[in-house]
Amino acid sequence: MKNYLFIFLVCCFLNLPNLGNAQSVDHTTTISSTIEGLSIFPNPVKNDKIFITTKHNLPKTIEIYDVLGKRIFAASILSESLNISRLSPGIYILKIKENKLSATRKLVVR
Repeated sequence: MKNYLFIFLVCCFLNLPNLGNAQSVDHTTTISSTIEGLSIFPNPVKNDKIFITTKHNLPKTIEIYDVLGKRIFAASILSESLNISRLSPGIYILKIKENKLSATRKLVVR
C-alpha cells in the first residue's frame, strides 16, 4: 500500500499522466518547464522565513503540500521571502509557479 501511495504522490507532483493511461509523455516539455536559476534557502528551515530566488525574480505563486498530498498553504509573492511560521515541523512539498513555468521541491521545516 505504501508503494502505491508513493507512486501516486510522485505522479501528482510531477504532473505525470495516469499510470493506467497508455499515452506517451513528451519529456522535452517536462524538462523545459523548470524555473531557471531557482534557489530555495535555508532548507531545512529553522526560523519562519524562506527565500525563493530565480534568475528573473518575477512574481510567484507558491503552494505547499503535506506528504499526503493535501494542499495546506497557498500564497502569491512579489518579493523573495515567504513567511512559513504557521507550518509545523515536518517534510513538505513546495510547488513554485513563475510566469508559465513551475518547479517542485522538498521543504524540511524543523
